[in-house]
Amino acid sequence: MTSPLKIIQTADQQEIAEFFLASVGDWRSERRYYTLPQGETQEMVSMITIQFLEQGEDELQKLAQLHDLPNLEILTCGAKVTWESTDIHKARKESTGMTVFGVLGKILYRDRGFATTKPVTAQFYFPNPQTMCLRTEYNNSVFEEEIKLIGNKYRTRQSIISRAGEQLMIGQYLEKRISS
Repeated sequence: MTSPLKIIQTADQQEIAEFFLASVGDWRSERRYYTLPQGETQEMVSMITIQFLEQGEDELQKLAQLHDLPNLEILTCGAKVTWESTDIHKARKESTGMTVFGVLGKILYRDRGFATTKPVTAQFYFPNPQTMCLRTEYNNSVFEEEIKLIGNKYRTRQSIISRAGEQLMIGQYLEKRISS
């Protein structure tokens, strides 16, 4: 039996659903992090898998519960992202993990943040259909990210982390699709 409540998607929700669908697959992500103001760099390679989540899927219901949303099926769509990262210079695995994203209105709900394992939310917008911009704030820090689809095989990402108006880190990424 299906739920009688089905949220009608707004233009923003349709745009992010299309963006998530276009991002589905396995990606090789080459990342470079610049620590400011010292300018120290860290280079990573990550293998990323992105899956699309439809409204009502278990992962989105668990995410809604984490955020104490009034209806567990309220998130209109989402994505599940898994990764395994290796430091290029140290040739050792740095991290593995998984995160879930869910959409409601102009808010992107996450089960964890970049620098926390606690649930967070981000505001998102699209300057054009191929580019999603996110702004997340927690622990007195601001995380701004731009993800841009380039054709069907590439994505670029840039993250800027700031605290008290001062930029602390810039991350730049080139991602190549290895399978869809």
